[in-house]
This record gives sequence, C-alpha cells and structure tokens, in this order.
Amino acid sequence: MKFKEYKGLDLVATGNEVLDRWRKNHAFEKSLELREGAPEFIFFEGPPSANGMPGIHHVMARSIKDAICRYKTQSGYKVNRRAGWDTHGLPVELGVEKMLGITKEDIGTKISVEEYNDACRKEVMKYTAEWVNMTERVGYWVDMNDPYITYDNRYIETLWYLLKKIYDKGLLYKGKSIQPYSPAAGTGLSTHELNQPGCYRDVKDTTAVAQFSVIRDEKSEFLFSEGVPAYILAWTTTPWTLPSNTALCVGPNIDYVRVLSFNPYTGQPALYVVAQALVNAHFNPKAAAVAFEDYKPGDKLVPFKVLDGTMKGSELTGIRYEQLIPWFNPGEGAFKVIPGDYVTTEDGTGIVHIAPTFGADDAKVARLAGVPGLQVVDRNGDLQAQVDLRGRFFRIEDLDPEYAAANMSADYAEWAGRYVKNAYDPELAADAPTLDVDLCVMLKQQNKAFRIEKHTHNYPHCWRTDKPVLYYPLNSWFIKTTAVRERMMELNEQITWKPESTGTGRFGKWLENIQDWNLSRSRYWGTPLPIWQTEDGKEAKCIGSIKELYAEIEKAVAAGIMTENPFAAKGFDPEDMSKENYDKIDIHRPYVDNIFLVSDSGKKMVRELDLIDVWFDSGAMPYAQEGLRNLDSDKFGITADFIAEGVDQTRGWFYTLHAINTMVSDKCAFKRVISNGLVLDKDGNKMSKRLGNAVDPFWALDTYGADSLRWYMLTNSQPWDNLRFDAAGVDEVRRKFFGTLYNTYSFFALYANIDGFDPSTEAVPMNERPEIDRWIISLLNTLVKDVVAAYEDYDITTAGRLIQDFVCDHVSNWYVRLGRKRFWGGTMDADKLSAYQTLYQVLVAVSKLAAPIAPFFMDRLYLDLVEGEESVHYVAMPAYDETVVDKDLEDRMALAQRATSMVLALRRKALSKVIIPVLDARVKEQLELVKTLILNEVNVKEAEFISDTTGLITKKIKPNFKTLGKIYGKQMKEIAAAFGTLSQEVISEIQAAEVSGTGYVLNLASGDVTLNKGDYEISSEDMPGWLVATEGSMTIALDVTITEELKQEGVARELINRIQNLRKSSGFDVTDKIDVRIFADGEDGAEIAASLANFNEYVAAQTLALSVESAPLAEAGDAPEVEWNDGSIRIAVARR
Repeated sequence: MKFKEYKGLDLVATGNEVLDRWRKNHAFEKSLELREGAPEFIFFEGPPSANGMPGIHHVMARSIKDAICRYKTQSGYKVNRRAGWDTHGLPVELGVEKMLGITKEDIGTKISVEEYNDACRKEVMKYTAEWVNMTERVGYWVDMNDPYITYDNRYIETLWYLLKKIYDKGLLYKGKSIQPYSPAAGTGLSTHELNQPGCYRDVKDTTAVAQFSVIRDEKSEFLFSEGVPAYILAWTTTPWTLPSNTALCVGPNIDYVRVLSFNPYTGQPALYVVAQALVNAHFNPKAAAVAFEDYKPGDKLVPFKVLDGTMKGSELTGIRYEQLIPWFNPGEGAFKVIPGDYVTTEDGTGIVHIAPTFGADDAKVARLAGVPGLQVVDRNGDLQAQVDLRGRFFRIEDLDPEYAAANMSADYAEWAGRYVKNAYDPELAADAPTLDVDLCVMLKQQNKAFRIEKHTHNYPHCWRTDKPVLYYPLNSWFIKTTAVRERMMELNEQITWKPESTGTGRFGKWLENIQDWNLSRSRYWGTPLPIWQTEDGKEAKCIGSIKELYAEIEKAVAAGIMTENPFAAKGFDPEDMSKENYDKIDIHRPYVDNIFLVSDSGKKMVRELDLIDVWFDSGAMPYAQEGLRNLDSDKFGITADFIAEGVDQTRGWFYTLHAINTMVSDKCAFKRVISNGLVLDKDGNKMSKRLGNAVDPFWALDTYGADSLRWYMLTNSQPWDNLRFDAAGVDEVRRKFFGTLYNTYSFFALYANIDGFDPSTEAVPMNERPEIDRWIISLLNTLVKDVVAAYEDYDITTAGRLIQDFVCDHVSNWYVRLGRKRFWGGTMDADKLSAYQTLYQVLVAVSKLAAPIAPFFMDRLYLDLVEGEESVHYVAMPAYDETVVDKDLEDRMALAQRATSMVLALRRKALSKVIIPVLDARVKEQLELVKTLILNEVNVKEAEFISDTTGLITKKIKPNFKTLGKIYGKQMKEIAAAFGTLSQEVISEIQAAEVSGTGYVLNLASGDVTLNKGDYEISSEDMPGWLVATEGSMTIALDVTITEELKQEGVARELINRIQNLRKSSGFDVTDKIDVRIFADGEDGAEIAASLANFNEYVAAQTLALSVESAPLAEAGDAPEVEWNDGSIRIAVARR
C-alpha cells in the first residue's frame, strides 16, 4: 500500500475535496442505508428562518448537533436528521414590510392581504441557497431535500389538530387581559417571547414623582392639621400612563408618615404622605435643620419636618384625591387609595400609581377594589385604552364624537395623537423631546410634580423590532398552561440539561412562574386560528383537520351560508393526503377568512381573525413534521433523544416543545438538550452589523476551513458558555492541533513509503513490543475510554481536548520525537515494524475518535490510512481494550514527561546532575524505570532520587485562603501566622501526608486545623550552584556546574540543529547522505574543533553525514551563513 503524501496542510482545500466526494457518493444517505435495521437515535432539528442570512452562531449550533449525531452513528445507531424551515411570524412580515416600504396599516388598503402573503411566501425562502451552502460546508449532515416547512398546508393542518386536542381539554379559551403588545409590530406577544435574552434592557427615561391632591373630607381630615394642602406622592417610570391613573395603592402594613415641606419647583407649602422608610430618598437630610422661615422658593435646600406619628397603609385606604390629569372621565369609583400586598419600599415612595389599562398588577388590585380603568370609546363604539394600538394617545377623530363631547376635556386636544414612545414615530428626530418630558413640564407648571429626573431602569422590548413594548388590554385566545404547570415541572425533572443549571434555573424557574400562553397574533402571514364563532359568541367550533373543515363547508353550503365549497372547486380530495393534493388549496389568510360555517343551531359562523403564535408552529414539529398522514405512526409526536439550540430558545422553542407535548401527550418532547451560549466578539461584546464586529461565516470557512472552525468553537469553551470568538484562536487550532496531526501523518507516510510498510503484516505481539510502544497503546486505550465516556455525556469539549492533548503532547512531542530514529534507515526488523504498526494504529484510532468534531480532515486521514474503505463516518468508534492498558507504565511515563518538562524549563545546555526529592517509594521505583529516558531527553548525565532534602532545598509554604477560609474562617488570621513559622521538617511532613492521602493536622491554640491537598502551595528556593523548580508535588534540583565535556556536548547539539535546518532548506530527502564542512575562526572555531574531536561520530550519526570537518572561515566561499553565539559561522552541506 502506498500512503498518500501532501505538500502542505490546507484545510479549506481538504474540506472542499471531501465535500465533493460526499456529494458524488451521497455519503449522508448511504450512512443511513448502512444503519438500516439498527436502533434509532431520535434527533429534532430546530427550524431557522431563511429570510435572513446565517451567522457565525449558526455554525456553532450546527456543529454541536452534527458532532453528537455523527458520534451516535459511529456508535451503531441510525440517526435520521430532517431539516426544517420556520416560515411564519414577525421576522418574515417585518422584512416584507421593509422591502415593500409599507406598514401594517397599509395591508388591505395599499396592498391586498393576498398580495402581501404571496410576498411573504417568496421572501421567507430568500436565503435558502446560502443556508444550504453553509450547512454543507460546515459538514452538517441533515436532510435538506425533504425539510418540514411550517407554511405547508399539511403542517398547518397538524397544528389545527393539536389545537383542537387542547381545545377539547378545556385548555384553549378567549379572554381580555393586560398583555405585552408591540406597537411597532402591531401584535400582542406571549410572555415567553418577552423573556427572550436581551428583551429587557436598561434604558434611561424621564421619571416623575407626582403629587396627588387629597380631597378634604372626614376620612382625610387628619392630613390637614397644619393648614396647608395635603398631597400623596407616587413615583412612575412611565409618566405617559399618568393621564390613565385611577387609583393609588399602598401596602396595608407599611408605615407611612406626614412630611411638612414645600414643593421644590413652585415653593408652595404642602403636607406630603410618603413611606417612612423612603423619607430620606425624597427629602434631603441636610435640609432638616433649615428653618422654614428662612426658605425662599428656588433654594437648593428645601426644609422639611416629619410630623409625629405613623400611619399604616390600611389607615389610608379609602382616602379620595383629585384626578391628576383630568382629560377623560373614567366613571364612578375612581381616584381613591386602595390596598395592595405587592407594594414595597425598595424604591419609589411606597405608594404605587395605578393605571389599570396598562399593567396586569394594576388591573388586578383595581378590580378587587372596585376601581374602573380609564377607557375611551372609539368610533366603532368599542372601549379602548387611552393609547391606541399604534402607541399614540387616541386621536380625536378616532373617538366616538358623542363620547368625546360628553367626557373629554378641551385641554386634551394638544396632546391627542402624540406617541408615548419616540421609537414608534418614524418622523421624529432622534433628539426630539419625549411625551414624558412634555407631560412632566406641564405637571411642574401646575404644581403637580414633586420631582422630575432621569432614571435608568429595565424596560421590555420587542424581540423582533427592538422597540419598546406596552402592556395593553387585549382580547386574545389563551392556552391555559397554568393548568399543567405542575406536570410540566415534573416532566422537566426527567430531562437531562446541558448545562444542568439551565434546566433548574432559567427553564425550571420559568415553569414555576408561567402565565397562560397568549396565542393570538393580530397579523396576516401565519397559521390561522381554526376557531369559528357565531356573532354573539355563544357557539363555537374548533376545526382539527382540513377533512373536518371540508365536511363543515359542505354543511354550510347545504344551509345556504356558502354558495360553494372552495376546496371542492379546486379539485381537493379530503381522502387524499398527498402533497400534490394539498398544494391545490391554501388555508392561509385571506382564503380561510372567506370560509363561513353553520352552527348547530343554524347560525352563520365566522372565523376568529387571529393568527397563532409562531412559536406554536415550531413547538409542534414533533407532530407536524409527520403530518396527519402519519397520525397512527409511532413517529407522530415521538420524544427526541437529543435536541440542541441557543440559550435564546430556552423560553422559546424548548418551552413550546415541552408545553405542547405535556398538554397533548403528557410526556417529554425531548430527553436531553444542549443549550449553547452566545457567540460574542473577542472582547465579549455582542456581535452586530451595526457595530461592525460580526463575523461572516462564509469568510471564516473560506479562510480557515470547517474543521478548524468547528474544533475551535467546540473545544475553546463548553458550548453552553458564551464563546468569545477570536480568529487568532481558530488559526492557532489549525496550526497547533491540525498542523501537529498532519505533520505526524506526513512523517509516518514518508518513512512508511520508503520502507514499504504494509498494515496487513502480522502484528508484533504486544508483549514483544518496546516499552514506549506499549505505553502509547495503553494511553490510546485510556483515551478511547475517556473520549467515548465524554461523548456519551454529550461533553464534546472534553472529548476534543483529550484528543488534542493526546496528539500534541503524547504522540507528537513524546512518542514520535523519542522514537524517530527507529524509522530511519536500516532493515524492517521487529523493532521497526513495531514502531510502524503502533503509530499506524494510533493514527487510525485518532481519525475515528475525532471524526465527529472534524469530519472532513478525519475522513481524509482515515481513507489515506485504510485501504478499501468509503468513509470514517461509516465505521465504529474504536473499542476499548483493557488487556493492553498498563496504568503503572502510564504513570511512570507521565512522571518522566513531567520531570523532563521541568528540567528543560530550567536549562538549555548540557548539565551534569539532577536531584529529584521523592517521598513515596512507589514513585521512586517508577522514576528509576524511566531514569535513562529522562536523562537522554534532558541531556543530563546523572539523576539522584533522595528522600531527605534538609540542607539541600529550602521550601516555602503559603496557605490557600480560599479553601481554608470556607472551613476555618474565624481562624484564618492565626493560620496565616502559623504558616510563617513552619519549619522545613514540618513542610516535608505536610508533603508526605499529601502523598499518603491523609491530611496533616496543624495544632493551633484556637483548635486543630487539617490541611489537605489544595489547602496550601509549596515552592522551593534555588540553592547555590543549583536551579530549583516545583510543580505540584514534584520538585527538581538541577546542578548548573558546567564541565568541559558537557560544554563540548552542548556545542555538538547546537551544530546538529544548524545542520538539520540546512538539510531542510536545501530540499534534501530524509534518506540522503551528506558531507559537512564547518567554517569558523577564533573562539568559535576553537570550541567547534574541540567539540568535534570528541563528538564527531555523534554529530554525523544524527545528521546522516558521512564526514564532518572543521576549517577556517577563509575557505568558506559561498557556504551558507548561520547564527552562532553573538556572531555567525558558515556551514557547507553537500549531498553525497
């Protein structure tokens, strides 16, 4: 067999070549065919939307999913992977509106619903080609030829089926309540949409402490004892809601006080009611000493006096006050103090301004107290909040004229039509004053404002428009998820989350506090709500299939409500569930809106115009990707073994999957989930086109190749941690891991081809192989065991890191480096054959182990090594062979590596002796067995292992305050002092206790302290004539005395290094024999001549030189110049 040799590492070219082969051979499809009949591993693909370009974070998500699915395939499972497209909802609609230059209000006027939805259908698949390209290039094996598409009629029909199941269980209902609403998107939102990452943002808004004038009567008389007007102070971060105020809420058990002072803006005297705990937050303590008679309006310090006595909130309830902004009359029962248990004294005044139309808590306490919300009557005669659905104060022309005449103040005219948030008004300049500011100015002028200031607070924003949301009274259809809350929590305990904290925290806590799911969306492109009702709302039908709808239409036709069945007119056959048949009709708006049914009592039924939440579309995919054609199949609604998506899906796709499966099938939708973190820029900032820090995935693939990109993203940090993407890190992975593995294979292929190595040759028995071969085979099997365990635990990061460490540290830097001479020259004896067979076995195993993470390079590596195979992705993971594992051998080689590393860190020249203190007899025995190896590696002549270091090495010890402080917090001062007095003997005893696995007991006056490993750090000081290093429990002392012989050997090694570099730069073959002449004068010439006198044969053997001579510089001619000491010499290297 001839092993293929390459001119260099090019992961981009490798990826392209392998991808071409996969395409030609239909590699993914064949992987499924080969597993036919095998147990299935169920995987669900979360559907992206193709109306936007894929980002670098999609490379991360798809790499995670692909790695797990490839591993499961290599573990013997059949893993079907079906792609999906999320095609409905706000992302699509907003994109189309931007493209067409329209707003939601233009749909149905400037453009028909039919034309609009047709544009959505085309736009949603706009970047399909780019998504397919990225998916293939990143190596993600998934069926993109037969994806599930959420706008498909058969998919929508299955959603109807599920909704009817939920409806029949009494879990789908209509109601009016305060819900999050996005004026920019023109639709209500569900609470899980509002809890997407980044939706709540810190914003700086104008806030107001308003002063509500108390009406003097018998109930409030005690507030007028000082002969000045009385006011109740209430704080709001949304001054635009103040015109809708109808109550003030106090905590029944909170203590309130009366404060005599002046209005800081008008200087008018007043008595203020505020929570006792918050007095100093609103009245400057420095002003308490200012005499009232000394105060002048405009003074910075406003005097105040807290009057004697406190009042519980319950004593204030029932007090009436004047309407703050009397634009509209809300009716009887408004403008009084009411109780509320949710009121706190954490901020504000301890008194909450209540606007029942703009807050769920406000609406609840107001309803309990019999306080109405402030509602206006529109031109249709319907009650509305004072802010319309576009986020404006209701325009006068949109109000019912009779209502406006009887209930509206003339002062309202100048405010009508103002947007409550500047973000809603496309005409406003960025620096335009806000409605909040203008309202506050008005209140100040009217002596109704106590404090106006900017305040940073957390405010919700629409997940798709990035603009503020309002809480708004909406008529909506809700899914009663609160009815299955406890069951959802129980089922969540059966799910394995990566990381676990997401399952118990972000997801688990969310389940504990879920609200009913607002299903309604006031949009056009989406799944229509399949509910028809009579005009009076007393009769309703929820349709569960197109076949059922077809039959209901037939009834409507028979009743004369419909003139014909539009499905029948299109040639649709309700018994034919093929795609071709279903493609004859369209059940989107406006077509479904034109279908009218007949109730059981014979009345006309009209479809509720709402669409459903797009998250229901994707959450229903376990059922809907199969469709009702597979209703009786085991796969309909099957539970996935594994899913993975970004952390933003925790309260999105993950939640809706879980909720729907709980309600419909009373089971988990998935058994295991990886919730991957965000991909940030290298400085930890969120990537965005606006900031210019977004990484183009196609650029990254073109520059580094998929394998290095995947390896970096999956091993740099755990997938669930946020990744700080740094292109330099990707390049480091390419050079460090793939470069090392490529060089190792190239070394093997070069010499294997020279020697004609045949992998089919009978294997050298393991017990006859040299120790270093038995070591790497043992370590390889330990690696197999650990990597497979990591994959089984869905810990791709650990698996990749273990493989990388094995390749770089053990195979390349130790096994190949120490054994390279075995591959050079000579005949194919048992030792050489063993070396080839061992390295071959290692490379084949690594290609299999790493294939899930780096599918392209490992596939090529495997096929370059194994003749007659089609793909590494078709073969099984390496099997762990316990019989060849020698833990003692692994331990002593680890000691050798560690000792070598420490010595090499201390020296760069040949030295005479190393001392290694050893406290454990077994460790000493292990080190004796690898003593020769260590000496050869570090170029030291002698090693001595000693048990008593007294007088030789001075050790220092310091406590680990972090670990000790947790246990002995109060004793830490005494412990720190004791550590400073510990003798060398005691420190040695502490080390000995660590080796034996027992803690060392330190006797202190305040009580005994047990010191365990990790509770301290021991270091060593250099001794005269020695260099000392400590790493963990190992200490090395190196004799730095230089003898003449050691100096000459060091010179010889330096010459070998220069000659080897010249061999490479001259393009010599590794087997070429050469002649060497070294030209130098002076001290350089003298030390080189002296070295060659004793080490000529050594230099020749290491460089394949037949002769090595020294000569004066005058004879050098054009021989290459090389660095030497502080100057240079010349060396001529000629092929023999």
